[in-house]
Amino acid sequence: MNKKVTKSEKKVAKPVKKAAVKIVKKQESVHDEHASLISLLNAARLPNPFEQLGLLKNPKGKGFIIRAWLPGALKVELYALSEKKPQAEFKQTDPSGLFEIELPTLTEKFTYELNAIYESGNHRFVDPYQFHDIAFDGLSTLHEAPQNVYKTLGAQLKTTYAGDQAISGVRFIVYAPNATSVSLITEFNHWDGRRQPMQRSWCGHWVIFVPDLKAGCAYKFELKDGLGNRLPHKADPVGFQAELYPSHSSIVVDHDQYQWNDDAWRASQKGDKRYSAMSIYEVHLGSWKRKIENGKERMLTYRELAAELIPYLVELGYTHLEVMPISEFPFDGSWGYQPVGLFAATSRFGDADDLKYFVDQCHQAGIGVIVDWVPAHFPSDPHGLARFDGTPLYEYEDPRRGWHPDWNSYIYDFGRDNVRQFLVASALIWLDKFHIDGLRVDAVASMLYWDYSREEGEWVPNLDGGNHNYEAISLLKWFNEEVYRQYPNAMTIAEESTAFAGVSKPTFEGGLGFGFKWNMGWMHDTLSYIETDPMYRKYHHHEMTFAMVYHYNEHFVLPISHDEVVHGKNSMLGKMPGDEWQAAANLRAYMGYMYAHPGKKLNFMGTEIAQTSEWNHNTGLDWHLLEFDKHKGQKLLTSDLNRIYKNNSAFYEADYDHKGFEWLDHSDGEKSVIAFVRKNLQQDQKIICLSNFTPLPRDGYRVAVDQLGDYEVILNSDSEYYWGSNYPMGDNLGVFAAERQPWQGKEYSIKLNLPPLSTVFLCKKGS
Repeated sequence: MNKKVTKSEKKVAKPVKKAAVKIVKKQESVHDEHASLISLLNAARLPNPFEQLGLLKNPKGKGFIIRAWLPGALKVELYALSEKKPQAEFKQTDPSGLFEIELPTLTEKFTYELNAIYESGNHRFVDPYQFHDIAFDGLSTLHEAPQNVYKTLGAQLKTTYAGDQAISGVRFIVYAPNATSVSLITEFNHWDGRRQPMQRSWCGHWVIFVPDLKAGCAYKFELKDGLGNRLPHKADPVGFQAELYPSHSSIVVDHDQYQWNDDAWRASQKGDKRYSAMSIYEVHLGSWKRKIENGKERMLTYRELAAELIPYLVELGYTHLEVMPISEFPFDGSWGYQPVGLFAATSRFGDADDLKYFVDQCHQAGIGVIVDWVPAHFPSDPHGLARFDGTPLYEYEDPRRGWHPDWNSYIYDFGRDNVRQFLVASALIWLDKFHIDGLRVDAVASMLYWDYSREEGEWVPNLDGGNHNYEAISLLKWFNEEVYRQYPNAMTIAEESTAFAGVSKPTFEGGLGFGFKWNMGWMHDTLSYIETDPMYRKYHHHEMTFAMVYHYNEHFVLPISHDEVVHGKNSMLGKMPGDEWQAAANLRAYMGYMYAHPGKKLNFMGTEIAQTSEWNHNTGLDWHLLEFDKHKGQKLLTSDLNRIYKNNSAFYEADYDHKGFEWLDHSDGEKSVIAFVRKNLQQDQKIICLSNFTPLPRDGYRVAVDQLGDYEVILNSDSEYYWGSNYPMGDNLGVFAAERQPWQGKEYSIKLNLPPLSTVFLCKKGS
């Protein structure tokens, strides 16, 4: 029989029922949250692990809970920091690997360790998810200075404290504002994106501090795009070292470990480089010299290069070494000009400290080091910057601006603040951490113009309808300002091939702010001339003199670079017309003319030994050529040119001052003879420079001088020491007395025999 429910019982039952419903709903909600968390963790899509894992306020009541995500663990124990006995055991709340422990009596946070027990063994570690503050340290001041990028982002060795106990590890930060989740993947978590989710910051950076990690650890990032799709594993954009193919993993580096010994060199570098001697040897480290090991050819290491290349540079008398790009790059055939790791020295030749050793040894030997820096473009390799977080984070989105048709590479978005900070920081790190003396900036012209190497309709004009990329121009100015402000003894050099005005003028005068600019016009004109048969050179005489028309517009470097000896252009010796002797003599005469011409000097490796074949990045130079006198002679000439150049300030001190150069004869195209004087700033040293670019000796050649007295030959490229003909220049063994014979607008002159295909330097005895 059913009992009748009274009114009073109904009044009691109603709220009880409501409460029960609330409890059920709350339980369902908790269950849903738990299921959602498990789903996110299993899918490696958790964006906020600091809110879900680690030491947390107990949502059920008093005290705290610790939640740990350890897939595959059978059991987890809790330890106080450095204690030998466990305090408690975790409860497994989900078989996929979620563990939890309640600490109801705990009133404040403490530092703890976990001991995860697997079938394969135990793993005791300090839980990363209890270190919120150090994980975010530095982000608030990131944009106050560009160098903060490499001092904050990437993998930073950090130490925090629990009481008086130091806890050291690595703090990782990566910028990926459009990713829905990011995980650190590394050796210790089996490259499993589920195990180490990173915390999203308020500004689009993802952070985590992992205790006990050390330098040498390899790592990458696993990102999910805006739709939750997994992207290819990414190397760290601010990684300081990387593994080569096929891994491409970034490596944690301790940049404070190396002990430098170049204080004397750095102290000696004060002063304006425009007034200093600068003879640069451009080198591709991977193909300067090779070693045979186990029957196979291999590249030299940084330390082997220090032992072999540096003494060679000292022997030949170069002042600077320019290294083709050594920022990490995936493809050998790019020669380094398709870099992926702008903050990492390539590990082809050793680690970061090995490169520092190499630079240190250069400095101790009195040689400055210039590095090629490539901010114009980057390759599409999936582990790199391309579509880094699923969006064009580093590149222009519109392919008419963001894709380079010549190099099949992406172009940086020079207008985005994160890209600008990234690029300037990637330049500064070479001057800071590696003590590099200068940066040669590649492909500047491609940055300055929207229509560079593009046809009509393939580019988008700027706001004014023109072709200048205002964003790139602004970036280059800022880059130069930061370099010279922070490292006033450094220098920047632009590889810029157009007539863009003021490349090497200060920004406060409206220029781009570079210290120097490559004179590509001089290079193209003079090589065109020297490749011409001497019979027809008289029709091209202007190609050897025209550069002086615009020389004082910029601070020029005269470059004979790697680009001139590849892709069917032939070696420098191979460009020269005539028989074997004439070809070698042409090259010697040309080199003498180059050293005499105003502007700093740059020569690519192999020119100094008269390399016969084109440069091949897959093998070393043809060192066996030095068994032959012709090539020994070219090497000896190079050494003498460098010595004379450095020892005579007339050749460099007034490179960019009108009073440092005087034409004696620029119009003798019929004889293909060029004559000029180089002078120092004080005008108390003057060197007469004569070049005869025909195989006919010019007997009785008269040249003007300023004073009476004896003038002596200090260099003759036709000397037998250089494999020349040793054609007699006169009766007095290279000494010529001035006569009161007006010539070339001067009161006095000397007469000599000008050897065939030669360059000759003369100066007044005793000057």
